[in-house]
Amino acid sequence: MKLRRLPLNVAALGVLVVSVFPVYWMVVTAFKPTRDIQADTPQFLPLHPTLDHFRTAVGADGFAQFWRNSLLVSVTAVVLALAVALLAAFAVARMRWRGRKAFILMVFIAQMAPWEALLIPMFIIARDTGMLDKLSMLTLIYFIVTLPFTIVTLRGFLAAIPAELEEAAQMDGAGRAVAFRRVVLPLLAPGLMSTSLFGFITAWNEFAFANALIIKNQDDRTLPVWLSSFSNVFGTDWGATMAAASLFMVPVLLIFLVLQRRVTTGFIAGAVKG
Repeated sequence: MKLRRLPLNVAALGVLVVSVFPVYWMVVTAFKPTRDIQADTPQFLPLHPTLDHFRTAVGADGFAQFWRNSLLVSVTAVVLALAVALLAAFAVARMRWRGRKAFILMVFIAQMAPWEALLIPMFIIARDTGMLDKLSMLTLIYFIVTLPFTIVTLRGFLAAIPAELEEAAQMDGAGRAVAFRRVVLPLLAPGLMSTSLFGFITAWNEFAFANALIIKNQDDRTLPVWLSSFSNVFGTDWGATMAAASLFMVPVLLIFLVLQRRVTTGFIAGAVKG
């Protein structure tokens, strides 16, 4: 039995190495001095570790401002998506109404549509409505992009919760809203966390819309766009770029480590039901 699983284990190990190595190389490069980064022979471990690149990244113009912009846009988009998706998912999972199947189909189509296809239409809308160079427009776009996945995931998780629990609470005198808040909502916690984490990662890492819609007002740029500032006509400061990218990764990594168990449960429950 173990020999039969050996090829699968080797393949899994290969996928793991391919997936993790770029992140490892990014972090290692951030700690290398410039001369080691530019050396002809690659060094897989920093022989002379330094924090100079991190000081350069943190001391760069606008670091704190762009960090706040990314955090504000990401958190606001996630909160809005959760609020709207929770209502939509409840309606789809618990109620039967005309057009329900068509609505679900439209949500799946919206989820499958490439984000890049929306770039030019969104730019034209933002230009014609005077919303260029505004974080509110960026927040709205991230809300639109993350909403379909949030609806689909929460719908699956709601379908996994027996409707009899709500009915029992209603028989005890609780209204529908009270039953949902006291019975269903606590059971939805893993699903809410998993979908919010996905939405946060999507908004936190997004580059194309932030680069296209924030043109003149450079103070409203987000961190992914800021990372490109380490490249100029004189070349790329790879050490500072890798250090900035490592710092950029920290919030998502910390959130995932803290919520790992609930997030995994939420993804599984949202995927197998509904």
